Amino acid sequence: MKKNVEKLLHPARFYGALDITIQPCPVPTSPGAYAFYFNKPPPGIDTSGCHRFDHHALLYVGIAPKLPPTNGRAPYKSNLRQRLRTHYYGNAEGSTLRRTLGCLLSEQLAIKLRRVGSGGRYTFTNPGEQQLDDWMWQHAFVTWVETSAPWELESQLLSSDLRLPLNVDGNPWREAVAIVRAVRLKARQLADELDIVADNGGPRKRPQISTPPSLE
Repeated sequence: MKKNVEKLLHPARFYGALDITIQPCPVPTSPGAYAFYFNKPPPGIDTSGCHRFDHHALLYVGIAPKLPPTNGRAPYKSNLRQRLRTHYYGNAEGSTLRRTLGCLLSEQLAIKLRRVGSGGRYTFTNPGEQQLDDWMWQHAFVTWVETSAPWELESQLLSSDLRLPLNVDGNPWREAVAIVRAVRLKARQLADELDIVADNGGPRKRPQISTPPSLE
């Protein structure tokens, strides 16, 4: 467990949006935990005291798949490659991280959370999701470790002295959680006041930026 924590806190390199699309893809199709580092935090986020490595701040950790259900249902089947592609190329409905970032960046990027389809889904539609793609391509970088029980590693990270301002569930840093929840709630309330819109995802270009080289 300690070895995996060390790999996330002092990675050999960071990966960006472009890396997730190349073939062969470097992200494995196996269970694991991942850590998102940012070279620029979203507005309103206090990064003082956050872990930093190579001038990047660790603001969020996640896992794939989630903890298996205890009600007898089949285990979740997500893996690292699927999850990271959802974060970089999905939408706010499928990625908690994307929804949080989009809500925090709403004013800066001039994007709004909207109800789409039948009204039970929330995304930033397009070009909103595309603008969020662009921001993540420039500022969000990831590293990961493979592990058969990633929820155990996630629990250890969240209960440690790490300050992870973009995590909500299980995060003991109450002040940060309150900020994120308030911003997300406001965005959802505003979306509920607006008409439902059709959103088929729209065209999504691939990034044309380079990612950081090996940190070795």
